[in-house]
Amino acid sequence: MFSGSIPALVTPFRDGKVDEAAFRALVDWQIEQGSSGLVPCGTTGESATMTIEEHNRVVRICVEQAAGRVPVIAGAGSNDTRIALEHMFAAQAAQADAALVVAPYYNKPSQEGLYQHFAWLAARCDLPIILYNIPGRSIVDIGVPLLHRLAEEFPNIVGLKDATGNLGRVTAQRLACGPAFCQLSGNDETALAFNAMGGVGCISVTANVAPRLCADFQAACRDGRWDEALALQDRLYPLHDALFTDASPGPVKYALSRVRPEMPVELRLPITWPSGASRATVDRALEIAGLV
Repeated sequence: MFSGSIPALVTPFRDGKVDEAAFRALVDWQIEQGSSGLVPCGTTGESATMTIEEHNRVVRICVEQAAGRVPVIAGAGSNDTRIALEHMFAAQAAQADAALVVAPYYNKPSQEGLYQHFAWLAARCDLPIILYNIPGRSIVDIGVPLLHRLAEEFPNIVGLKDATGNLGRVTAQRLACGPAFCQLSGNDETALAFNAMGGVGCISVTANVAPRLCADFQAACRDGRWDEALALQDRLYPLHDALFTDASPGPVKYALSRVRPEMPVELRLPITWPSGASRATVDRALEIAGLV
């Protein structure tokens, strides 16, 4: 169900509020450019600084605007298990296709605590769950044995967004959970190797800015056209790197404003506008990718 280039969408803000018209336009553009799914309210969407009401509204807008053209994987994570369940119920009511549920951050739960968190959610809501493993932000790691246990016990835990950067995990997770378990890269820069080892796509930051190129890259990987995929990887790599030269999603919103000048570029504190050096790096990467 979930594969290919799936942008982790930015959330457009104007005058401190979600710009619904701009967000709807972004959804349409992404689909027209070949994105095969959408993730609203992830890290790149600044979900950490949204109210619960804003969060759930953005998910609903995304589902409405996508109108069944591509699946919507709604960001639903929290370090409070009860709030994560509230987000999952809201996403299900909005008719999202799945929930993206990050490992709880800041609390630093044990492997047993992680198991209890995800098991509690999976047992109470039958919306398909994509687990999100990003130790660099959450501090904790969803270990391979834990992933196997969860996938085996809960049929609605259907996949993983892997942002560990550890490519060996792709094979280990495939052997533990089976080839039908959906593995999506959480890192654009390693998506080529990730796919070669059994991944089926990427929940992408770069696709916000270069949706057609990212979709073409994923299609080449899917079809085994590795020479084409490598050429696209080389073209996109400077942009993958540039978008993290300052706190995300600052560089992403700046890059998007270069490609689509009508998009609002507001950020919510504590994220600030990227530095001049970061913006210059983004500018060069956009030129290399042929986007400006």
